[in-house]
Amino acid sequence: MQTLLNSLRTIVGNTHVLTEGDLSAWTQDWRKRERGHALAVLRPASTDEVARIVQACAAFRAGHPDSGISLVPQGGNTGLVVGSTPDASGRQIVLSLQRMNAVRQLDAANLTMTVEAGCILQNLQQQAQAAQLLFPLSMASEGTCTIGGNLGCNAGGTQVLRYGNTRDLCLGLEVVTAQGEVWNGLSGLRKDNTGYDLRDLFIGSEGTLGVITAATLKLYPLPAARLTAWAAVPSLAHAVRLLTLARRHLGADLTGFEVMGQFALGLVAKHFAQLRVPLYQDAPFCVLLENSDHVSEAHARGQFEQLLELAFEQDCISDAVVAENLTQAKQLWHIRESIPLAQPLEGLNIKHDISVPISSMAEFVATTDALLQQAIPGVRMVNFGHLGDGNLHYNVQAPPAMDPTVFLREHEKRVNTVVFDSVTRFNGSISAEHGVGGLKVAQLEHYKSPVALELMRAIKRALDPQNLMNPGRVLRA
Repeated sequence: MQTLLNSLRTIVGNTHVLTEGDLSAWTQDWRKRERGHALAVLRPASTDEVARIVQACAAFRAGHPDSGISLVPQGGNTGLVVGSTPDASGRQIVLSLQRMNAVRQLDAANLTMTVEAGCILQNLQQQAQAAQLLFPLSMASEGTCTIGGNLGCNAGGTQVLRYGNTRDLCLGLEVVTAQGEVWNGLSGLRKDNTGYDLRDLFIGSEGTLGVITAATLKLYPLPAARLTAWAAVPSLAHAVRLLTLARRHLGADLTGFEVMGQFALGLVAKHFAQLRVPLYQDAPFCVLLENSDHVSEAHARGQFEQLLELAFEQDCISDAVVAENLTQAKQLWHIRESIPLAQPLEGLNIKHDISVPISSMAEFVATTDALLQQAIPGVRMVNFGHLGDGNLHYNVQAPPAMDPTVFLREHEKRVNTVVFDSVTRFNGSISAEHGVGGLKVAQLEHYKSPVALELMRAIKRALDPQNLMNPGRVLRA
């Protein structure tokens, strides 16, 4: 092992091979559910260094097949499924790409930006805005997550309804393969029909097929106005009806449609009282809508007011407010983004990132809520998420009288089975935007088609025959 570490120090320099001290920033997952032990944390500064690292590790593993040496690519380490941290073996090397954070090119005429994998998402948003352009990927962790991680798990966020997942925002990739070769696919082309789509193969693979080192991303013109409304709805079925109205009335200008359950908002009101959550106390659900208008703010406000008037007439909503300015809009979005921060303050909980057809969402929630109450009386449901694209964060909090640690230890498996069985009955997915990581490997094997699993394993064997890249994540060997 020391021979390998010496070779790696030659590649990236002594100061960027970390083996001692507190490495928890790289070895513990964001939710603090697991903490691994790394042989080393490497911090390369270029694609060439990444390629040489992979070559050195592949050569060492070929000469020492029983060494168990493998690589774990890591971005901001904000993932929620334990996919970017090492296991407990002490034989895995964390490959942190945070030093690779350059914007290589911004092509305003082509509406593209080519960036390195370690770029923080919020910085990319700001770079685009400085050029009077929009990079629409947006999520609560945008101040710390990196674009490489977003691509690795095909992250979603709050504007998938209009712009799609990270996959839909990417035109090309630069990837270091499991053999240490560099594939330069950083095309800014929207049309390239020359064979298999290698880009889509690596996006969402969670570092198990290669290392994404850079990407060419789509940009959009900045809207003339962005308005936000908050509406109280009598039920989740009414929220779905409101979504149908909003799509019909606003069309492509509808860029956000978030649903939040009463208990979820109650947690924000309880733990972040300064945020002043509106309208939630008398409504089982609230909805946050965003309208991005390319005409003017007056036009956007008129469109919103007409939509809400129609929604009142059809009894889709019981009350609503429209943000008067950008500050108020940010406050409303901050409430939504504070739900996952408020939940752990209430105690340990069981999280799910599921998707079902939007038309089935209300029935799924009613059915699954009832099954969980029957199984564990008193459980509390923290339901919120991206209703506009059928993605719900369906989280389960312990009954008030039950110790959260006991709840997690004794009931997690049972809760997961109830939820995932119900998702399957409603033709949904057990992971909508967070990925599989190490947390859902067993469930994927149970709920995914055997044909699909074998196709995935065949791809893994073909591209990474040594099982060097993030083994044990997404698929078991």
